[in-house]
Amino acid sequence: MSASRLTICGERNIANAIYEKTIPAGEGWMYDLLEGQVLRIVDVEGNQAVDTLFYSSEDPADRYSAIRTVTKQQNLYLTTGSVLVAESGRELLEITADTCGRHDTIGGACSAQSNTVRYSHDTLPMHNCRDTFMLMLSGRSEYTKQDLAPNVNFFMNVPVTPEGRLTFADGVSGPGRYVELTALAPVTVLISNCPQLNNPCNAYNPTPAQVIIWDAEGGEGHV
Repeated sequence: MSASRLTICGERNIANAIYEKTIPAGEGWMYDLLEGQVLRIVDVEGNQAVDTLFYSSEDPADRYSAIRTVTKQQNLYLTTGSVLVAESGRELLEITADTCGRHDTIGGACSAQSNTVRYSHDTLPMHNCRDTFMLMLSGRSEYTKQDLAPNVNFFMNVPVTPEGRLTFADGVSGPGRYVELTALAPVTVLISNCPQLNNPCNAYNPTPAQVIIWDAEGGEGHV
């Protein structure tokens, strides 16, 4: 195993993982986690925004709630120890490791419409996260566009000014940094690996993300 690969895999042994995939910039990914399984999302090249939604697999209408999550932890940003909560109050996942240190809950996903408002009308046809979310959800009959909700932006830096305004700033992540989430219940994970070219969240250069999954037991080996 190469040195760079060791950096990405960290303390968990990749040989014990049950699943691994690289998500190209601009593409989506959807997966059903079992309770106790561990999902690692890796910022492969650094400062890539990974827009993510979570749904209860047992009740797909019960999705991640940014409001309940922020209220529960009394903090706008996510990091180790943060518990992600569904609209019902059900605890979906806990962040159990984080080498980035802060993840956004309020910036939302880019869309064709928001691109035109934030930037210019000629950005309307550009690829965006909302369209990727919609494409992935359309592959499952239990979901509709009503199931889109405010999402988590892993590795994305959205500071809040003293006046209460949001700013989209340079990322705070780096190559090989990751966030690790343990499923507290069966959870469906939906990712749009952001294609945004108009703000500095990914240094105007969308790059791949990696996802790795370990089972609840047997995934704690060390390299």
